[in-house]
Amino acid sequence: MKKLLLLFVAAGIIFVQMTGQESTFEKGDKVANFGIGFGSTLYSGTYYYTQIPPLSASFEVGVADKIGDKGVIGVGGYLGYSSYKYDYADSGWKTSDFIIGARGNFHYPLVEKLDTYAGLMLGYGVISNSYFGTYDEDDYNGSSSGLQWSLFIGGRYYFKENLAAMLELGYGVAVLNLGVAVKF
Repeated sequence: MKKLLLLFVAAGIIFVQMTGQESTFEKGDKVANFGIGFGSTLYSGTYYYTQIPPLSASFEVGVADKIGDKGVIGVGGYLGYSSYKYDYADSGWKTSDFIIGARGNFHYPLVEKLDTYAGLMLGYGVISNSYFGTYDEDDYNGSSSGLQWSLFIGGRYYFKENLAAMLELGYGVAVLNLGVAVKF
């Protein structure tokens, strides 16, 4: 987490110091991201298997512009889900992770057609477990929930005026999310 925080701070400094290009995200813009994640924030290792890969969706609206000359602030929501299974000798457990949250992003253009941003998410996560095999399912099913937060950096490269490839690095339902973004 410390490395991610340092990466976030370094990205913020670079954003402020570079002259930047014309903004691809402006006040009033609405963008939806749809991603698939890599790098589990739940479990990994021997006997762990992905049942449903980390999937995420987020929506953002530009609410303030001309921050630090060309910067834009956007706010929106986030949904994420993934499911993993630990299976050893036909016994183990299934774990699912669901996150819902609110995000705030600071966008600053660095390269033409590339919307670069850093942000913060505050959310609520629910992790549930169900055991199978030789376990007594009535005694070992359960869930846990609580507040979550994350820092992240990302970018959207616009191939067309309203369609982009999206990449985000940071905590969510996965460490790295790749996907598409649609501007409305």
